[in-house]
Amino acid sequence: MENAHSTIEPRQGTNLIWLTSEISLNPVSERKVKPALHFNPLKPIRQWLDQMEISDRKMAQTLASLIPAQCPFERTVKLFNRTILYIPPLCKLNPFYEELVGLRFRALCYLADECGEDISSYC
Repeated sequence: MENAHSTIEPRQGTNLIWLTSEISLNPVSERKVKPALHFNPLKPIRQWLDQMEISDRKMAQTLASLIPAQCPFERTVKLFNRTILYIPPLCKLNPFYEELVGLRFRALCYLADECGEDISSYC
């Protein structure tokens, strides 16, 4: 488009004018937003769990057996083959869920790769 102003002529003979230089597609992005400060008191514990290295067979076995492979809270209550009550998995409400799953995965990888242990009993 060479001009900022374009004329469109519809069938009825009236002229419509578009002012493309004045149309903003995203007015929110034009505003300057100050970065918000976040108070996260659990961040040190999350970092500690993420940085924990597995270097001992006993510790890896303990972590792999203590941290469940599936969410233990999900339940379906049935009566005469009909679902009466469904309790959804609540693990995502745990603030350390992602870190614990990662820690369990690292423990299982250590047992399988470094120790050569069969990890099918932990799954």
